[in-house]
Amino acid sequence: MMQEYWQPLLIGIMAFLYASVGHGGASGYLALMAIFGTSPALMKSSALILNVFVSLVAFIQYYRAGHFRWNLFWPFALASIPLSYIGATLPITDSLYKKLLAVALAIAIARMLFQPVEKAENKPVPLMGALAIGAVIGLLSGMLGIGGGIVLSPVILLLGWGRVKETAAVSALFIFVNSMSGLYGLFQKGFEPNGQLTSWLVAALVGGFVGAYQGSFKFNLQTLRYILASVLLIAVAKLYLT
Repeated sequence: MMQEYWQPLLIGIMAFLYASVGHGGASGYLALMAIFGTSPALMKSSALILNVFVSLVAFIQYYRAGHFRWNLFWPFALASIPLSYIGATLPITDSLYKKLLAVALAIAIARMLFQPVEKAENKPVPLMGALAIGAVIGLLSGMLGIGGGIVLSPVILLLGWGRVKETAAVSALFIFVNSMSGLYGLFQKGFEPNGQLTSWLVAALVGGFVGAYQGSFKFNLQTLRYILASVLLIAVAKLYLT
């Protein structure tokens, strides 16, 4: 019974933390579901649904703050959207899913602990490179039930293609379109949502709205990111040990 109360609360906290940096939070939700023993079949669909709403809220806040750049978004999304759909329809065993998810969470941990330094000037985005990166991230996003922003944002920052808040705005919309594409692929397979999804969604929307506002207009949450990284590390250990 306690899990019914704790899980929505923790999902709301995840949404707050992730939305503050322009992410939908799928890797965080999946980490919590792994810790609470949710089946992989329900993990992917639930994370994508939560991702859709939270990433949209995050994007709206960052867009209102004037941080969105269309030319930084579309080359990645053009390739990622169809590949996300394909990834969601691919058959994947529970064992392989858990191993791939553990790798994705490890990347998320690195993203939380080591923030790439913002470059002084933005470099032009090479079209073919962006298409290739978008395709790979899109395929993995669909397979795992994540939006891909946790991978895209450090790539953009490390290569000097965008500033921190521009990257957050682009990542939020990137996550939204990939999550929608992946969900459509799951609908085609006839998935059924988790029965607890309503309470999770309410908590995620509240946390996501507050986090996105704080991140786009207010402050940096470095200390809380260390806490989040610790939660993800627990989930990685559980995925490898079970």
